[in-house]
Amino acid sequence: MSQPTKDAIESAIKEYREPHLGRDLVAAHAIQDIAIEGDQVRIKVVLGFPAKGIQQTIAEALTERVSKVDGVGAVAVDVSWEIKAHSVQKSLKPIDNVKNIIAVASGKGGVGKSTTAVNLALALAAEGAKVGLLDADIYGPSQPRMLGISGQPESKDGRTLEPMVSHDIQTMSIGFLIEEETPMIWRGPMVTQALEQLLNDTNWSDLDYLVIDLPPGTGDTQLTLAQKVPVSGAIIVTTPQDIALLDARKGLKMFQKVEVPVLGIVENMSIHICSKCGHEEHIFGQGGGQSMSDQYGIDLLGALPLDIQIRQETDGGKPTVAAQPESRITQIYREIARKTAAKLSLQAKDYASKFPRIVIQNT
Repeated sequence: MSQPTKDAIESAIKEYREPHLGRDLVAAHAIQDIAIEGDQVRIKVVLGFPAKGIQQTIAEALTERVSKVDGVGAVAVDVSWEIKAHSVQKSLKPIDNVKNIIAVASGKGGVGKSTTAVNLALALAAEGAKVGLLDADIYGPSQPRMLGISGQPESKDGRTLEPMVSHDIQTMSIGFLIEEETPMIWRGPMVTQALEQLLNDTNWSDLDYLVIDLPPGTGDTQLTLAQKVPVSGAIIVTTPQDIALLDARKGLKMFQKVEVPVLGIVENMSIHICSKCGHEEHIFGQGGGQSMSDQYGIDLLGALPLDIQIRQETDGGKPTVAAQPESRITQIYREIARKTAAKLSLQAKDYASKFPRIVIQNT
């Protein structure tokens, strides 16, 4: 039996289109090494996004295809990931110890943006990334309650703050520094200064992703973020109804104008399923997120149901991804996280240079 060839193995690998990247792993520059020893083939895959939930799926898909190549007796596939710092606005530099900042925004309130932000952060962590969450809603901070954190952050040097930690993610919020019922009666400049201090004066520790939960709208906080914070990409959260979509479009266009890439749309409260009889009803309309996705050429990252448990769990300080790690809703959040991170990995500057060229070892 003849020894398998490089071209044959690469052709077999190309038959598998990785759904989150939307392309095969050779085209995505994710095949770091192929070693051929007689009829034994070893393949090393290094993704640019965390993928603990699909690690085995990718390995099995490649094994199945490469095993069919003439001359192949056994296949070993190693799948890992290496998260790099991606491009940000032209005039800004990345923050120390933070590789990528992902902004979660909405055009209006009441669409579940903060719930989406905290579950996205937890889902990225579940997929194998080091994650932080910054609550940028100075007037209405909600993450302390959603994460079940009380008390104040420590300051080891009297100038900077140590992030609070909950469910394995680092977090910071103005809510840690004031009483929960204390109103923030501040004008715009004070709010933007507070946001900058929370971001820059927190000792984030080697984060792959920092998720920023923005307040709704397109005002001072959003403009500060666009002008002074090195954002790698943004996510727009909406519900299917027309009024929410109208405001979501404004948020999308704002990010486009300030050159922050929009990674995709999350449609929240997409459908209600009756817990008693199982009847499905599109309370807020149907297909709005997909329509917006088609109109602007932006990915629809996922659609989440209107479910009482999501509300109960976040109110109770243990969001769904942490409270029910095996649930269907958690799987949706993790799929959104993978799509978000994969989309971000593809828009980095000089993506191909992040990994060495494929090395073929024939022995």
